[in-house]
Amino acid sequence: MSEITCIRGDATLPPVKGVKIIAHVCNDIGGWGKGFVLAVSRRRPEPEAAYRAWHRGRAGNDFGLGAPQLVQVERYVWVANTIGRRGTGSGGKGVPVRYEAIDAALARLAGPAAELDASVHMPRTGCGLAGGRWSRVEPLITERLVRHGIPVTVYDHGD
Repeated sequence: MSEITCIRGDATLPPVKGVKIIAHVCNDIGGWGKGFVLAVSRRRPEPEAAYRAWHRGRAGNDFGLGAPQLVQVERYVWVANTIGRRGTGSGGKGVPVRYEAIDAALARLAGPAAELDASVHMPRTGCGLAGGRWSRVEPLITERLVRHGIPVTVYDHGD
């Protein structure tokens, strides 16, 4: 079994050939405006527009914790908006990350990633504004993606 590859760089611009899925964690209240989503939106408008439409139509779709939304932005590039955090801030109720939701979203992402023969690229998802710990997220990625032969690269931004 391979492992997660960790590199320095920009997860919105994976430097590999083939089909790529850029995965990240979103909140469950329709907010898009801080953290990694800003980098996504600077590159491509489609993921934000799709996420907002998904949220608006939530009464009739699967929008909610644990759901992934795949948005094709180029011939070989997809963005996976995954709902893995409750709300947008801690507000005295603990961190917004929901590990069980990240786990469920990754499990649901594995099938399409395998069908597309895609590699998955992400920041240390769920560990920024969502307040998660990498020691809890990394095993979920390994179990749901890497163990099933899906190459995963995690990007640490900066020098």
